[in-house]
Amino acid sequence: MTTRDWIEETAATLHSARTERRPVEPLTARFPQLTVADAYQIQQAGIALRVREGAKTAGHKVGLTSEAMQRQLGVGEPDYGILLDSMIVPTGGEVAVDELIAPRVEAEIAVLMKHALAGAVTEAEAGDAIAAAVPALEIIDSRIADWRIALADTIADNASSGLAVVGETAGLGTPSELATQTVALYEDDVVVAEGNGAALLGNPLRSLAWLARTLDSHGAGINGGDIVLLGAVHASVSMQPGRTYLAVYSSWGAVQFTAS
Repeated sequence: MTTRDWIEETAATLHSARTERRPVEPLTARFPQLTVADAYQIQQAGIALRVREGAKTAGHKVGLTSEAMQRQLGVGEPDYGILLDSMIVPTGGEVAVDELIAPRVEAEIAVLMKHALAGAVTEAEAGDAIAAAVPALEIIDSRIADWRIALADTIADNASSGLAVVGETAGLGTPSELATQTVALYEDDVVVAEGNGAALLGNPLRSLAWLARTLDSHGAGINGGDIVLLGAVHASVSMQPGRTYLAVYSSWGAVQFTAS
């Protein structure tokens, strides 16, 4: 089997795990030689499968930007995944728990891009490319059994992406507001997590600049009109059926969904 065949086969295995909701053993346990570069190729092949089925790209997510999430999942650097239109849920929507595998909820700092961004951009250039802030909840999920992931596992699995619940865009006074924005996550009427934008590598603009540089190294970039989830402000919370999850931002409004 050639390397390309192996990448395609592994992507197909993860694709089936997602559609059939049957998790697989960690890839890094089965293939100890799996590298981060291999993992991003598997991710790209998996996205290509979904695009062939009719999905369209809608943006990106940056994962593992906060110390809380790195500590929770036992990894030490960020990663990224691709958002598809089929993954976007409007605020107020309903999400079925049994259509996922092991979903967890995160309140995000997210943005809508004004124009394309690629290459070795500065934080200031990253800020200039933003059109608006986006209140967002990410529902992460893992096709790897019991969340037993190393960095290469989660990258191959599209950065453990599940769904993104997005609210109405909010005006951004200055890009520095991204770092000072505070968010409280409610499960029904109880605050279960909270944090602020500074949790994302010290400044969410660093997360956006990191994404632009890393995508560029893989021959890709951020497009105007993309939604970019820049990272969670707290450790993820297990998603429970029958509960409503609400993220309230200090000046961007709120976003919510109900788990069924």
